[in-house]
Amino acid sequence: MHRRFQLDLTRLPRETKLLLEIIKLENITVLSASQKEMFKHIDWELFLELVFHHRIFPYIYSKITKLDEELIPSYIVQTISQYYRNNTFKMLQLCGEMEQISKLFIENEINPLFLKGPVLATDLYGDISLRTSGDLDVLIPIENLEIAEELLQVAGYTKDDYIQTVLNDWKWRHHHFTYFHPKKGIKLELHWRLNPAPSKEPTFKDLWDRKRTYSKTCFPVYFLGIEDLFLFLVTHGARHGWSRLRWLVDIQQLVKKGLDWGKLVHHLKKYRCDHIGGQALILASQLLSTPVVIEMWPICKGKRPLKLAQQAIFYIENIVHLHKNPLPPNVSKYHAHHLVSLMTIQQKLFNVISMFHPYHTDVQTLPLPKKWHFLYFLLRPFLLLKRRKKKYSLHS
Repeated sequence: MHRRFQLDLTRLPRETKLLLEIIKLENITVLSASQKEMFKHIDWELFLELVFHHRIFPYIYSKITKLDEELIPSYIVQTISQYYRNNTFKMLQLCGEMEQISKLFIENEINPLFLKGPVLATDLYGDISLRTSGDLDVLIPIENLEIAEELLQVAGYTKDDYIQTVLNDWKWRHHHFTYFHPKKGIKLELHWRLNPAPSKEPTFKDLWDRKRTYSKTCFPVYFLGIEDLFLFLVTHGARHGWSRLRWLVDIQQLVKKGLDWGKLVHHLKKYRCDHIGGQALILASQLLSTPVVIEMWPICKGKRPLKLAQQAIFYIENIVHLHKNPLPPNVSKYHAHHLVSLMTIQQKLFNVISMFHPYHTDVQTLPLPKKWHFLYFLLRPFLLLKRRKKKYSLHS
């Protein structure tokens, strides 16, 4: 743990601290007396909840099976074991589907890049069973979205039309559509960007030129180059407040692979997310004891990465579920502030300007024929005021 980047971890639950210690242990079969003390006075139900919340049960299972049996209750190990086996089957299924989707797209002249799932598990952990994945994430050029959707529908996927849009704002307010295969029980996210705007990121052509090939399938499956993968993982984790430790373990595993830090630092600065890379490395250093070498300092130094890292501890302390709808008011307010704090000045300006663009809520407030949607630019202030008055009257 690097003292230069000391974080306040005093409010972390005892069970979270134990989880972090288990992740950090390289030789888990040899524990000191002080390490064994950490297993005492544990709320094992909370520990189990944390293992599943942070989506790291396969990785934890690979470690706790080597511990002395008296340290963890047997029913805890058995429960995690069952989820580990189920996850292995799920990942094998996703691997097969990933190969079929890759073949389907490439044979129809669409270049797919798989972002997470089996490619990430194998690349970072060396074993498909050691990481969880709930779905497949595939990035394609935006101009191929229409034909890709048709291909997915023919293959049995149905689109989740939860995205409501006006005047094509989906292109920059969102970054993926979601599809579900009812017979296979597989969810697939079709991306046209790595992250929603206003993030600055490489073009698809640049990502494709730096792609790597997955080695575990017969038909070629492609995924991100190592610098692009680091950029994607840190921006994705930061956008979700690093609320799941799985994302930090991914960073730790990626750092272990050995990176060209000079090249990577340049890459992060080019896309104006070096402060986010610094946040990730400081969190990994303080929570998982990931070594911080001098080559990392250009993105870790200064107050901003350290401040962002401390802000992220809130999500881990409070076991925040960002996908819970609606979020508790205090979490919603905190998360909105944190997202703004991640932005550059240019991104904040873009964010303010984007507020003047119509929202789908304007259409709901005053439905107009599609050909008259441009009027929402003029009507938006009045519609916003109308919604606020209605909300105030309901709460008064």
